[in-house]
Amino acid sequence: MTTNGHTFGTSAFVPLADGRRLHYMARGTGGPVVVFESGMGFSRSTWGLVQPSVAGHVRAVVYDRAGTGRSDPDPRPRTLARLAGDLGALLDALGPGPFVLVGHSWGGPIVRVAAAADPARVRGLVLVDQSDENCDLFFTPSTEKRHRVSQAVLPAVTRLGLYRTLGSRPGRVQPADVAADHRREDFTPGATRALLAEMAPFPGELRALRDRPPVLDPFAVSVITGMRSARINARVRKAITAAHRRTAYAVPHGRLVEAPRSGHLVMFTEPELIVGEILRMLD
Repeated sequence: MTTNGHTFGTSAFVPLADGRRLHYMARGTGGPVVVFESGMGFSRSTWGLVQPSVAGHVRAVVYDRAGTGRSDPDPRPRTLARLAGDLGALLDALGPGPFVLVGHSWGGPIVRVAAAADPARVRGLVLVDQSDENCDLFFTPSTEKRHRVSQAVLPAVTRLGLYRTLGSRPGRVQPADVAADHRREDFTPGATRALLAEMAPFPGELRALRDRPPVLDPFAVSVITGMRSARINARVRKAITAAHRRTAYAVPHGRLVEAPRSGHLVMFTEPELIVGEILRMLD
C-alpha cells in the first residue's frame, strides 16, 4: 500500500482470482467502512466532495471498476453479476465489515446486488439517483434507440476529444487532484471501452432486475433523487423520481431524500445530502 498525500488517501490494489487487479484508495479509520460505487464507466474520481468528509468519521473507500482508472480491464462480459462480484471481492479484501455501500447511477444496482449476495456484512445502502428498474421510460423503444446511438458515437466523440472536454466539466468542482485524475483517466479510449462494455448488457440487466429485484429488507436504504431538470427533460426527471419513490417505499427501512438543486450528478451539486445520509446510517 502506498500513500501520496492524495485527497482520497492511500492507494492499493486487490488481486482477483482471475489475475486482474482492482485499484482502490482509502482514508480514515473506524467502522462501519463506507465503500463508494461510481456511475457507469466512471472511476473513483467522482466522489471528491463526499469521501473526504465521510473519512473524518470512519474509513471511506473509493475504487476503480474494471477498465476504469487504474484497474485492469475485464475480458468477460460486464454483466451486473460480474460487476457485483468484483465489488464483493473488494469487500472481502477490506475485512468483515460492517459496510455502508454508496452507489451512484448504475452503481446503485451494483451495490444492491452485492449487498443481497452477502447481507450479513452490510448495514445500509445509499442510492444516489440510481438507475432504477421501476422507471418504465427505460424500456421504451425511443430510449433503447438512444442507447444504441450512444454506443455507436462514443468512440468517435472520444477520438475527437469532445468526450473529455464536455464530460469533465461538472467534475471540476472537486479538489484539484481528484479533478485532474478525473479528466486524465475517465475520458480515454480505454475508459470508453469500459463504458461500452458496461452499456452493452444494460437493457437486459435492467429488465432482469425488474423481474427479480434484490431483496433489500434487511438494510437501511436511502434513495436520493435529483429534482432539477432542464425543461426538455422534465418528463423524464419526473418519471425517474417516481421510480425512486417507489423503490424507497417498497423497503421496510427505506427513505426517500429529495435533492432540490440537483439533477443526476448529486455528488457534485449537493454532496452534503449524501454525506448526511451516510452519517445517519453510521449513527
